[in-house]
Amino acid sequence: MTTNKPIHLTTIQNDFHRPHYHYVPQSNWMNDPNGVIHWNGRYHLFYQYNPYGADHANMHWGHAVSDNLTHWEELPIALTPTPNTADRGGIFSGCIVDDNGIPKAFYTGVNEAYDVQTQFLAIGSNDLVTWEKSADNPIIPLLPNEVGQTNDFRDPFVWQADDGWYMAVGSRIDGVGGAILLYRSDDLTNWTYLNPLWVGESARHGYMAECPNFFKLGDKWVLIISAHLVLDTGTVLYYVGDFKDNRFIPESDGVLDSGYYYAPLTHLDDKGRRIMWAWVREGRDQDHFVNAGWAGIQAFPRVLSLDSQNRLCMTPAEEITTLHTNHQHYTAETATSPLAQSSLSLDIQATFNIEQANRYGLDIICSTDGSERITIYYDRLTETVRIERKYDDGNTGHDTYTQGLIHTLDADETLDLRILLDGSIIEVIANQRTSITSRFYPTRADETQLAVINSTSLLSLDVWNMESIW
Repeated sequence: MTTNKPIHLTTIQNDFHRPHYHYVPQSNWMNDPNGVIHWNGRYHLFYQYNPYGADHANMHWGHAVSDNLTHWEELPIALTPTPNTADRGGIFSGCIVDDNGIPKAFYTGVNEAYDVQTQFLAIGSNDLVTWEKSADNPIIPLLPNEVGQTNDFRDPFVWQADDGWYMAVGSRIDGVGGAILLYRSDDLTNWTYLNPLWVGESARHGYMAECPNFFKLGDKWVLIISAHLVLDTGTVLYYVGDFKDNRFIPESDGVLDSGYYYAPLTHLDDKGRRIMWAWVREGRDQDHFVNAGWAGIQAFPRVLSLDSQNRLCMTPAEEITTLHTNHQHYTAETATSPLAQSSLSLDIQATFNIEQANRYGLDIICSTDGSERITIYYDRLTETVRIERKYDDGNTGHDTYTQGLIHTLDADETLDLRILLDGSIIEVIANQRTSITSRFYPTRADETQLAVINSTSLLSLDVWNMESIW
């Protein structure tokens, strides 16, 4: 067990790089969302958590609950490693299902070296606060010879069908690429391996497929994977297709997010919405976030759908509007100079008419001399959404590479940008289907300005300040 030097909570809470309307625990390290579920009218978020410091170690399941997807109450740690068992090295990612009114959690247990990974079951109390591990654990031991997969075998995702329960588990095959393995059970304890649900190619999809999600939207099936080490910060991919005879047949695919957005997990709420959660990684050196006393943010929950072309679409859950305050509306005629803002917590919606110019978008300027800025724009010539980050020369140890993702507009389609800025996180969604999530760590929080790129093509710009959820 590693333990970092404790940092006073007041120091952490006063850190303007911490978000005001995205969930973070009080302190320490957080990563993947786990076991997200709408239970008895409340939203429960479990997540990878290190209670002893702001680095990736000592994995437990943290727990928070909300009535409205915005304001959160941090609850006691839900799952803890048990000494001298197969999860002694950490409680890795997984999910929770409702088994006739009984909450059941599935997760990957690991040893100290993380090279033995097996699947575990725990049964929860009705308030999801206390959990008892099954005496049958591990319910799925590592079986490395099924399809030649390696010891990477983690992140179970479970769903119920008419003929029983199914589980998708992330894995990889040496010399081939990431793989999702499919299991079936009648009782959620005894599982039978069926076949690979999906097998990728290392060059295209990363060498490891983590955190699979497999669910139905309308009459199509959607598979989401986190492709480990496609880029330094990872890339989340999705596939849309059919599911027959225990095989997934992809018909189309896309990049869900090419930035710091990782390990998304989805579930249905009581309104029938497919809600997606995700960890947003850090974009700064480890020394920075360990010294800050906190690391990792949960992206704002998004609602998923498919459009007429079977592209995966996403939009922030409508509950975000309850945090809106101080609305400002601009048009091409009124957005002709930098627009002063009072905080780093904004919800921005901008619409452009694409004409003959090359760039359309926004500068978020974080210093009066313009030396620190985030530029979010659409490049018409390359049909690419991009995020550029520029720091003052003395601000080192932060990522500055340009992020980009292909975004082809349909005929006569306007460019619609939704930008969630909150402390050091920037979520950008273009036309509800192209997403890039970024991190930026300015030296000040009180000099923020917005500047429109090619304001003559601006149809509308709406900016809201956001109330704090704390």
